[in-house]
Amino acid sequence: METSLMNASPEAFDAIRPYRDEEVREVVERLTHDTEFINIVLRFKFPRLANSLLALPLRWLVARELKKRLAKINSVHDLQVYVEGYMAQMIANTTQGFTVVGLDSLEPNQSYLFISNHRDIAMDPAFVNYALHINGRNTVRIAIGDNLLKKNYVNDLMRLNKSFIVQRSAKGVRQMMAAFNLLSRYIHHSIKEESQSIWIAQKEGRAKDGIDRTDPAIIKMFYMAEKKSGKPFSESIAGLKIVPVALSYEYDPLDIEKSRELVQKQQEGHYAKAEFEDINSIARGIAGFKGKVQVAFGKPLTGDFADADAVAAEVDKQVRQLYKLYPSNYLALEALNEVGDFTIPSFDARTKAEFTQRLASCPEAYKEQWLRLYANPVKNYLSRL
Repeated sequence: METSLMNASPEAFDAIRPYRDEEVREVVERLTHDTEFINIVLRFKFPRLANSLLALPLRWLVARELKKRLAKINSVHDLQVYVEGYMAQMIANTTQGFTVVGLDSLEPNQSYLFISNHRDIAMDPAFVNYALHINGRNTVRIAIGDNLLKKNYVNDLMRLNKSFIVQRSAKGVRQMMAAFNLLSRYIHHSIKEESQSIWIAQKEGRAKDGIDRTDPAIIKMFYMAEKKSGKPFSESIAGLKIVPVALSYEYDPLDIEKSRELVQKQQEGHYAKAEFEDINSIARGIAGFKGKVQVAFGKPLTGDFADADAVAAEVDKQVRQLYKLYPSNYLALEALNEVGDFTIPSFDARTKAEFTQRLASCPEAYKEQWLRLYANPVKNYLSRL
């Protein structure tokens, strides 16, 4: 017999939940002995020496340093405080400013279901978490696809940082429905029973073309946990306290890679990812230049929503209004000669030169798609898409 939502034991979610505080020490110890993880840290800290004769002694030094630095991490909170310093450093080194808007309209002690647009695998939830943390709010549990967890150390790192697993690899209709039902129950359990907020992307996969659209299937999944109870759809949705979130990046560290993928799909009908391409994308998203970045929180969804399409439409509306348009967006629209009767703001020579220089770094074959990636948010705001 299926465990009811209200009576679900914590063990019911063991296959997908984040690690608990009492598990942290064991997982941290496992990471400090994971050769593959140590090699990744080695390549990050000493990229020119990782394959040299010095690799072996350096690997030993990296392992020792990891043990030393992680020795005081005994809880999820300890880890997130530790990560905070690296987030601050990353923001200082890879952005030209980080802003947060809209949090003042949300209750500090209320748990929410944050649905955001999706541009970067790791940085989207990381920026949302950082925005909450520096404003004295509790951080979120993060939905992450199991396609990103092919390495044991990645699985450990993500689940240490409050990530829970979306089982996208489920095969067959029955297995997929069971996976989605478990996910739906876990989301309800987190928000209503454990008062833990959730972050989830508005659709599977990043918006590589710059067009933010909510997949109604995500909304239907939210309702699955309470559908059999007979609770009306609108009541179930209201109980989740859904809040749209818009993440805006002036520049995308993976703009060329995304453009190449979309062009290849257009020309060849498919795109085959390289092994561990997503892991490499995570690293480039973290280290790459982003320009200005904004996290904008919307208003909790209220009202009588008839169906999933209506909820998705409201999320899209708020994301469209919250999205911060940067010079890169306007200048891309202008470069495409698709301005129409819209007036492009004026920008100084330095801003234009920065945009022109970045465009010049894109191979000619991908430039039009590159421009569309940046122009589409303006067109979306103007409802031309």
